[in-house]
Amino acid sequence: MWIKICGISDPDAIGTLAALRPDALGFNFYHGSKRRIAPSAAALAVRQLPAGIEPVGVFVNHSLEQIRDICGTTGIRTVQLHGDETPEFAAALTSFDVIRVSRIGSEGLSLVAADVERCRQLGVRLKACLVEPRVAGHYGGSGAVAPWNEIADGWNRTDWPPLLLAGGLTPDNVAAAVACVRPWGVDVASGVESSPGVKDPALVARFIQSARNPSGGTP
Repeated sequence: MWIKICGISDPDAIGTLAALRPDALGFNFYHGSKRRIAPSAAALAVRQLPAGIEPVGVFVNHSLEQIRDICGTTGIRTVQLHGDETPEFAAALTSFDVIRVSRIGSEGLSLVAADVERCRQLGVRLKACLVEPRVAGHYGGSGAVAPWNEIADGWNRTDWPPLLLAGGLTPDNVAAAVACVRPWGVDVASGVESSPGVKDPALVARFIQSARNPSGGTP
């Protein structure tokens, strides 16, 4: 189970969070986010990460030049496109690993299918597809729960990229989400915070344990 703790805004928290051994930490560069981190602070945080914990840059409608500049400053090599970016935009990021975000609304997974097909046509090799609920006015971090059953029933596990589940996950529900959806990975931001951008180490530890050990046995 690949686990990403997203929205890290304090470089001083890196040591504590890294000791809990998530697979990735997400750094949000969207100006409209309460969890935004400046590139200079993210660079300091990334330098503290031990081997095996992947830094992920979260971008919302940034330009290609902005993404490349920020990644150059921070050393980040995995880009999460969390805005309204097109498959053509993703195709231009050839030197990065790309996580593509899809928001599920009333149309179900039909837009995901079309997006994945277009990415395939353009030769985009996606590290994962992050799936979350569509919430008006939000580019993630809303705390709303994704439609687990719909995703579990409709996800094409043979032909689509690995499924990264997000949306309203907490230490109390992530085990049920993993059991229901069977994702490749899970992503959490608000569900492990004491306040926006401030991660609670106890909640992060519980989340990681529950995600990796949903049956409740010995990890």
